[in-house]
Amino acid sequence: MAGIPVDAMIEPRVSNSLKTSAEPSMNRPVVIGYLGVVAIFIGIFCQFYLPGKGFTYLINFGSRNEEASLSKLRKLEYYVDRHSDGYDAQYYAQIAMDPSLRNTQLPRAVDDLPYRARRILLPATAWVLGLGQSAWILQAFALQNALCWLLLAWISLRWFPPTGWSHFIRWAGVMFSLGLCASVRNALLDGPSLLLIALGVLLVEKNRPWLATIIFALSGLGKETNLLGSSALLPAKSLGWKGWGAVILRGSLTAAPLLLWVAYLYVHFGPVLAVGSRNFTLPFSAYVHKWQETLAVLPGASLQHLHPVANLSMLIAVAAQFIYLILRPQWHQAWWRVGATFAVLLMFLGDAVWEGEPSAASRVLLPMQFAFNVLVPSGRWWVPVLLLGNLTLLTGHITLDPIPNEGYEFKGSSALRRNSAGQRATIDFPKKWHALEHEGQHYWMWSPGDNEFSIHNPHPQSLRVQLAFNITVVGARRVALSLNGTEIWHASLADEKTASVNVLNLVLAAGGNQFELITDSPGLITGQDTRMLAYNLGNLEVHLMGTAP
Repeated sequence: MAGIPVDAMIEPRVSNSLKTSAEPSMNRPVVIGYLGVVAIFIGIFCQFYLPGKGFTYLINFGSRNEEASLSKLRKLEYYVDRHSDGYDAQYYAQIAMDPSLRNTQLPRAVDDLPYRARRILLPATAWVLGLGQSAWILQAFALQNALCWLLLAWISLRWFPPTGWSHFIRWAGVMFSLGLCASVRNALLDGPSLLLIALGVLLVEKNRPWLATIIFALSGLGKETNLLGSSALLPAKSLGWKGWGAVILRGSLTAAPLLLWVAYLYVHFGPVLAVGSRNFTLPFSAYVHKWQETLAVLPGASLQHLHPVANLSMLIAVAAQFIYLILRPQWHQAWWRVGATFAVLLMFLGDAVWEGEPSAASRVLLPMQFAFNVLVPSGRWWVPVLLLGNLTLLTGHITLDPIPNEGYEFKGSSALRRNSAGQRATIDFPKKWHALEHEGQHYWMWSPGDNEFSIHNPHPQSLRVQLAFNITVVGARRVALSLNGTEIWHASLADEKTASVNVLNLVLAAGGNQFELITDSPGLITGQDTRMLAYNLGNLEVHLMGTAP
C-alpha cells in the first residue's frame, strides 16, 4: 500500500460515473466529516479493550466450547461469553495458533475444521503478526478487522474523495454499514475480504491486471466467495484470441492458490467439498423467507432491541443495490462487473446466510454495496436511490455496542489471578440471572429473586479478598449476602434505592466458593419490562489481596 501515491488515490486515471472532466477540489467541512467518522470509529473500537484480556471480547469465545478448545488457548487470559456457544471467529482464532493444521487438538477444537480451514489467509496473517506467540496471535486476530477498516477508509478515497456530501454519504455508507460493522465487532473475514477486493479493482483500474491477479488469488484464501471479485479481470471490451488467452491464464492463476490449499487439506482430512449447510438455495426463496421473518418480529422492536429494524434496513438496501445494478448495466466498469456478480450471488444465498441478527448476508454482499456506491450517478434525482442503498448507515452502529466485561472484574496481581498452570480465577453465574447489561463503564445483572454465584479460587491455598459491588432493588426489600452458608452482609432498602457495598477480609478457600443473595420479597414486573425483577448486582469487583493461612 505504501507504493500507491495519495494523488492517485484521489484522482484515478480511469473514468467512472462519479468523475467529471473537472474534478472539484476537496471541501473542508466534508474533510472534517471524514476525519470525524474515523475518530468515532477509533473511539468506539477502543471501548472493546478489556484490562488483562485485550481485544479478545471481539472473538466471541463461548463457554460451552471452552473444554474442547486448544490447551495453549486455555492458558491465556481471554474473554469468554457465559452460557454461550460463541461465534465463528473463535474457530479461526484457534486455527491461527497453528495454521499448518498439524496440532492434533484442532479437529476437536474447531467446528467442521476441513470447511473452516479453507479460509486460511486471516489465521495465517494473524500468526505472522503475532510472531508465532499464542497471546500475540490472539490479539492480532482480534485487531485485523480494525486495521483493515482503516486501510479501506483510505483506499476508498480513490472513488469517494472528500469533495462533497454525496461522496461522504457513499463513503460513510460503506464504512459504517451494517455488514462492515458486524465484521469488525465479531472479528470476521468479510471486512478484510472487501479490502482485498477493493485493492484488486484499484489495480485493474490502474491497468495492472497481473498485480490484480495476485491480490484476487490471495483473497480466495480468505474466503471462497472473494474469487467472485476477480470478475473485475474480465475484459471491458471485446478481445481477440490472444487477449482471451491472457484473461483465461489470469483466471486460472486466481483460482490456483485455493485449489492448491484444498489439495493440502485433502491430504490431511480427505474430501473437503462441503460449502456449508443451507448456504445456497433456489433463487430469492431465502430472501423472501427473511422478509417474512423480519416483518413478523418487527412489532416487537424497541430502542433496546433494534435488530429487527436493522434487518429491515438491510433488506431494503440490498434490494435497492440489486435493482440498480441489474437495470443499469455498465460492463465497461470493473466495479459493475464485481457488483453484478455479487448480485447474482444474492439470488442464490440460502437461509443459513440470511438468518440471525444481524443477518450474515449484510457481510457477504459488501462488495455489491461498494460497487453500488461507486456507480450511482451524482445529482439530486439520484439522492433517494443513494439513500436507500445505504440505509444500514442508520443501523450499523448497533453492532458496535460493547459490553465491558463478564459482569465482574478481578483486581490484583496476575500471580493471584492465575495459578502456576495458567488456570484463572473465575466467577460463575447460573442461568437464573438475566443477561448482562451496561451503560458506559457501569454494568449489572438483574435477578428475579433469591440467587447465587460462585467464585473459583484456582490456587491450592486460600486467598484474602475484598468484595465491592452495588445492589439496586425493585420494591422495598431486605437483601442479604452469605459466603459458604455464613452471612457476610445485609441491608434493608427502599424501592429503587442503591447500596454501595464493600466487604473486607473475606477468605476464599481453594476451589469453589458459594455466594447466596437472599431477599424477603418476590420479584416484581415494573414499567414496560416484562421480566420479574427483585434486585440487580452491579459493578462487581473482587480485589485479591494475597494468600491466607
